[in-house]
Amino acid sequence: MSTPETSRFVRLRVELVLEVDETGAVTEAALARMSEDPDMPAEERVQAESAVTHDTAEALAYLVDPFDLVRQVPGVDLAQASWSCEQVEYDPDAPDWDLDGDDVDLDEEEAGAAG
Repeated sequence: MSTPETSRFVRLRVELVLEVDETGAVTEAALARMSEDPDMPAEERVQAESAVTHDTAEALAYLVDPFDLVRQVPGVDLAQASWSCEQVEYDPDAPDWDLDGDDVDLDEEEAGAAG
């Protein structure tokens, strides 16, 4: 009996909702990180500085890096990543924010496809 091959690739989905109490601190941190980036071309830096100054979500997108999330995990290399930030209205009691419900639906779909 042969065992089926499993993929070495795993998709990790993470969704975060952050409450920003100090937008200025987030913007300053993003600007500071940009100023320390020697590989960022001057033209790109001007555009990025403008974006993070006017939009806290852009500043967070610049500060939160998926590579940092898995850098210390042994035996793992990040093959691909994409992420974005957007400002949202958040109501933890609304059904739209039931993250556990999404997992249940996904599990049911996978069980239905397998059966």
